[in-house]
Amino acid sequence: MAATPQAVSHVLPLQPFPPYPLPTPSPSRTGARHRRGESFIACSKGLRGSHDDYHATLRALNSKGRTPRKSLGQHYMLNNDINEQLVNAAGVKEGDVVLEIGPGTGSLTNVLIHAGATVLGIEKDPYMASIVTERFAETNRLKVLREDFVKCHIHSHMSSFLASIVSDMKPRYAKVVSNIPFNISTDVVKQILPMGDIFSEVVLLLQEETAVRLVVSALRTSEYRPINIFVNFYSVPEYKFNVPRTNFFPQPNVDAAVVKFRLKKTADYPPVSSTRSFFSMVIASELGIQWKAKDAAEVSPASVHSC
Repeated sequence: MAATPQAVSHVLPLQPFPPYPLPTPSPSRTGARHRRGESFIACSKGLRGSHDDYHATLRALNSKGRTPRKSLGQHYMLNNDINEQLVNAAGVKEGDVVLEIGPGTGSLTNVLIHAGATVLGIEKDPYMASIVTERFAETNRLKVLREDFVKCHIHSHMSSFLASIVSDMKPRYAKVVSNIPFNISTDVVKQILPMGDIFSEVVLLLQEETAVRLVVSALRTSEYRPINIFVNFYSVPEYKFNVPRTNFFPQPNVDAAVVKFRLKKTADYPPVSSTRSFFSMVIASELGIQWKAKDAAEVSPASVHSC
């Protein structure tokens, strides 16, 4: 298991909400990219070539009269370096197909498309879906579905999306790269990790505590929970790096971290007669259910294996 890397050192300070139009961000970082012939799609017209930062994020939100919604767990990334590290962690390259959960204003989407990916975005907030759709209207590398990820049929959506791509470089498997709302982290992990038949790698920005619990918890310790068994059954997890809370707007109360899951194929799963029965047993053990002899006698082997 890889050691926990040091935190990302470049942190952007938060500033008051601006009551007036903001100037174009400094070109200090973008100049080098321009010299290499690279370009980014800006959050608003007239800023082509600029990176997403605090000002660009607020400008995009102001364009729809929006403020981050706590109920949706919305915290927007202000540091483009971290977006690039997310994409690099997944090894995104030209021709890749990527699922992004909650694209928001499109700051990570921008880096994914720039790296050569075609992106399927799942966005619950209709205003954010509108912002990111309008932002990338001139490219054919993004499709946005206005759905709640927790409730949508993601396997069906991604299968159809992969089939719709016409390219000599079309990959067999897609990837997941997302800065997800902290309040749906476990739901996303449970839904995505068993899909090794369609996804190869999953890179998520999670709450730091959640990231450590999913990856670092040791076997036979109090921290090793059913979710750890689930994660290791379906994937090989790796803690990548810490992301300080000051890189988000609004600033959350906790730090974040990036975790990479390399999904296993069915042939690589631990040998169990039934995954459903196996995880039912794991959950029962966690709840401390003690089977009495007479109770166990009432449950036939056939009924157990039929689960």
